Amino acid sequence: MTDSGTRGTDAARTELPVEECYRLLRTQQVGRLGVNAEHYPLIFPVNYGMDGDAIVIRTSPGTKLSAASHANVTFEVDEIDQVHRSGWSVLVRGLAEEVTEAHGPELIRRTHDVGVQPWAPGEHGHWLRLIPHQVTGRRIVPGELPPAVDPRAYL
Repeated sequence: MTDSGTRGTDAARTELPVEECYRLLRTQQVGRLGVNAEHYPLIFPVNYGMDGDAIVIRTSPGTKLSAASHANVTFEVDEIDQVHRSGWSVLVRGLAEEVTEAHGPELIRRTHDVGVQPWAPGEHGHWLRLIPHQVTGRRIVPGELPPAVDPRAYL
C-alpha cells in the first residue's frame, strides 16, 4: 500500500473508510444478498433500505428467506461507470434474521418504517434485518493502462 492508500499500478483502488461505506449504502436501493443454500453459495438481487447501520430487506417466502434467517450472509452494493472505468463497491458481512412478532412492536415498526418497496411482483410480506459484523469498501478510479504489447517485444 502506498502513502495515498492505494494499491496496484494501473487503476487506483482506494479502500474506503467504514463511514463512507455506510454513506454509499444509503444512496442505493438494490443490492445483492449472498447466502449458502442448496449446496452452493447463491446470490439474490434485493431491494433494501437502512435503519441506522442495519440493512433492511423486504422479501417473499422461499430459498432466500429460509437460507438467510439466522445465518451469516454477505451483502454487496456497487456503482459502476463503464464509460470511465470507475466505480465503488461495498461488501457487508453479517448476521441476517427474519423480523417476527418475537422482536417486539418497536423493532417491527422501525423495520417497516424504512419503507422498502420491492420492484418484483408478488407477495413480499417478510422482512430481514442484516446486522453488520464487518463492512469494507473500495473505490476504483481510472489509471494508466499498460501498453497492449510490451515494447520490448519489438527489435
